Amino acid sequence: MATHLLKRAPSRPADALTPLPEVALTLARLHEACGPARYSFALWLAHQAKGPLFWIAPDWGAAPLNPAGMAPFLNPGSVTFVSPRRPEEVLWTMEEVLRAGTVPLVVADLPGPPALTPVRRLHLAAETGAKASGRAPLGLILTPGDGGAQGIESRWHMAPDHRGDTDAWSLTRLRARSARPQRWQLTGLPHAPKLTSRDSDAEIA
Repeated sequence: MATHLLKRAPSRPADALTPLPEVALTLARLHEACGPARYSFALWLAHQAKGPLFWIAPDWGAAPLNPAGMAPFLNPGSVTFVSPRRPEEVLWTMEEVLRAGTVPLVVADLPGPPALTPVRRLHLAAETGAKASGRAPLGLILTPGDGGAQGIESRWHMAPDHRGDTDAWSLTRLRARSARPQRWQLTGLPHAPKLTSRDSDAEIA
């Protein structure tokens, strides 16, 4: 009896939004950013995405982003702000925008980590949007503290770490499906970003 050997083709690396080689966020998936500088992290990704941005935040939450603070990263006119009145409408709106696949980045500013079921729905919506439009969108939720959403593709913590006249941040990859936790010092945003490893400073939980 003839024996047929089945060879599996090597899987192609997933497309990602990659502002730096060490910072790669898989497209058509949902990611999480937390920490005091999570807005700066989101704007850095928007600078890299180079397209219109949807920013969704409840109307009872934090004040809208300051255009002067946004300007170094992107044209404030390219941002569409959506302010739902009810908590459940924030994630529903994000799901609909991701499913449409018309913008490269969708950000939702949340008062706390969502449950697992909405996270799964957002993953599916992003995948649907990629198929519908031919361009994979990326979803990013912003959560306070150290975050903690279940089922997300990656979680990033960013905090100010300015040194004298040098703008700097502490950036930590807390969780990723394909990379270990790691900490860096980040400088040069947004046009000349540079990472310096800080893993030796302290253990990452």
